[in-house]
Amino acid sequence: MFSETRYALNGDLRVAYRASREGPRDIVSVANWFSCCEVLPEVPSIRGWLEAMTSLGRYVLFDQPGTGASDPVTPEALPTLEQWADSITAVLDDLGSREAVLVASNAAFAPAALFAATHPSRTTALVVLGGFADAAGTALAQDEARAANLRMWGSGKVQHLLNPDMPWNEEIRASWARMERLAVSPRTLALVRPLAMGMDVRAVLPTVRVPTLVLHHTDCVAIPPAKGKYIADHIPGAKYVELPGRNWYHTVEPEWRASFQEIHAFLTGHNADVIADRVLTTVLFTDIVESTRRAAEIGDRDWHTLLDAHDAVVRSQLARFRGREVNTSGDGFLAMFDGPQRAIRCAMAIRDAVQALGIEVRAGLHTGECEIRGDDIGGIAVHIGARVSGLAGPNDVLVSSTLRDLVIGSGLEFEDRGAHELKGVPGEWRLFAVASP
Repeated sequence: MFSETRYALNGDLRVAYRASREGPRDIVSVANWFSCCEVLPEVPSIRGWLEAMTSLGRYVLFDQPGTGASDPVTPEALPTLEQWADSITAVLDDLGSREAVLVASNAAFAPAALFAATHPSRTTALVVLGGFADAAGTALAQDEARAANLRMWGSGKVQHLLNPDMPWNEEIRASWARMERLAVSPRTLALVRPLAMGMDVRAVLPTVRVPTLVLHHTDCVAIPPAKGKYIADHIPGAKYVELPGRNWYHTVEPEWRASFQEIHAFLTGHNADVIADRVLTTVLFTDIVESTRRAAEIGDRDWHTLLDAHDAVVRSQLARFRGREVNTSGDGFLAMFDGPQRAIRCAMAIRDAVQALGIEVRAGLHTGECEIRGDDIGGIAVHIGARVSGLAGPNDVLVSSTLRDLVIGSGLEFEDRGAHELKGVPGEWRLFAVASP
């Protein structure tokens, strides 16, 4: 999707950037206070966003000096706001681009605003996502937030705190952790973060004379909507749109589609038809029976050892039956399969294998259309699977009638468990337990 990393010259500093194929317009994603254009396109959480944005034109990612693949900086020569804005010029010049749409998230708004005000002829439009003209009064500007960032940096956990509604599992955490580590080291973060949080471009806003769209999430955990509204109120003619959501980033699930649709309409004059990736899949939920009681009986240390053994068994059986782990929390797993019979046989194998550990599991399965959200899944089929699992007893492999009907002729036998109402799901659902061989 993107070119190999290239370098543009900003003074005596080299700025790393990557670009997608050419399109009807150039769109520059102005780098935040941490980024790594080498690995950013590989982060599952933002793949959907990147694919959508590249449909609008040539999309450009770059790293500010001191971050990612760009030249490092020293405490004696930290980049200034002007130098950060000059990075945009450097990248456009290296691309041979006359003008571009600037897309700026959070702290990247400051250099984007300065560039737009200084170079209006090179700024087609300005799009602001969860931005602020100054960070004063926000949780991010507090010393406690600074200490927490440094303490957790490199683990990926900071990203989940800033985006609590973003789908989260071990693979997603690991991808963000790698991004953090390759974007900026903890020591450099300690140097650069105060610069990003200390930028104040409120005086610049009235001089921005380019078409501007400001998007903000209503319940953003990091920056209150008032900060976004301030930007829109002080840039002449700016459009402000407040969208539902708590995430700071507009580029991740579950809200990126709504933000993209606003941007599409703003740049093209008509609405985009953004269809979620959907696929028929069989979902499997498992969890350990009476896990709380068992943990209390054997103590934390032995319980964690037992959990590790349980997890190893589950993952071994998922690999055996071509299942894909979606996420795990505590003593439960959610997995998906491309074949309903394989899903049932995997559940049976897990049930039988963990008995050697002295524990029992319950399993619930359903087949339906799911929405693929990066490495996570969503939709009514997932809710049904969870409700079926909640009705399963010890050693039960409980399935919906939909799934039972798909494996007729497989040799699997079932016991009718009757009709049930599933909380939050319309109608009655007949459930079946897989008969033990």
